[in-house]
Amino acid sequence: MGAVPYTRGLHEVGDGTYAYLSPPGTWGWSNCGLVVSGDRALLVDTQFDLPMTATLRAAIAAAVPQARVTTVVTTHANGDHCWGNQLFPDAEIIGSAAAAHGMADEVQPAQLAALSGPGSPDSPLGDYMRRHFGHFDFSGITVTPPARTFSGRLEVPVGDRTVELWEVGPAHTGGDVLVSVPDAGVLFAGDILFIGDHPIMWTGPVRNWIAACDRIIESGARHIVAGHGPVTDAAGVRLFRDYLVLVAEQAATAYAAGLPYWEAAATVKLPDVYAGWGRRERLVITMATAYRNLGAAPAELLEILAHTADAEAAK
Repeated sequence: MGAVPYTRGLHEVGDGTYAYLSPPGTWGWSNCGLVVSGDRALLVDTQFDLPMTATLRAAIAAAVPQARVTTVVTTHANGDHCWGNQLFPDAEIIGSAAAAHGMADEVQPAQLAALSGPGSPDSPLGDYMRRHFGHFDFSGITVTPPARTFSGRLEVPVGDRTVELWEVGPAHTGGDVLVSVPDAGVLFAGDILFIGDHPIMWTGPVRNWIAACDRIIESGARHIVAGHGPVTDAAGVRLFRDYLVLVAEQAATAYAAGLPYWEAAATVKLPDVYAGWGRRERLVITMATAYRNLGAAPAELLEILAHTADAEAAK
């Protein structure tokens, strides 16, 4: 298959294997995957809220009316990849044990609604949250963690096909999982990959994230579906991997020099190939996490987000 257009909806990227793409791919606009065999289907991730997940369900029903989703794989605990899980009540939900545990520690739907709704603070942070999260509908969500968990590696049958789950966290989050479909040459990376925007490292360490990128490249997959952004290939993964290496090196230098993490984020220098990437302010979050992994005392989440909002305003 040729290049996959970055347009909203289901796109077949391999035999019976689909990417559900959600441009523009920034905060909350995440991709999903679908693997079909006969009358059975495995879904990789759900959407951020219930209306978006209902739209995903309708797209699946229209594209493969003969199949029902019997398995949902949650690649990690962030809400934009799992807060629609409850709309698949008859499916077995699978995820890493670390991701299942981490869902209870995430910012919950009601909390995010309060931070981003019309009653959120009149401040740079409140403005940032309203603009990036205020258009999602966080009502009615019951956070639904995986009922079946694993560590390391798991093979999941889908009809007469086999899907492979590889735990590669902690990296982006504590329990990241890659989903490989070997017979289609497709890999669903979850948020181990962001294409076109600066990523967010919530947990780290970055060396695990770099190793996860190596594993994707070594898989030989022809089509690689990022958690956010267009479908890519091994070259796109290498470019992303190189970014992580550069940021990690500069984080270590800035930490050793005693520079605060938010100032370190502002001083990161990257080659021109990354100049078009959006959401540069998210480097503040990544730097705060890198500093913590280097030995700094953890910063409070609202402090980190406030510096993130300030960084966007300073652009």
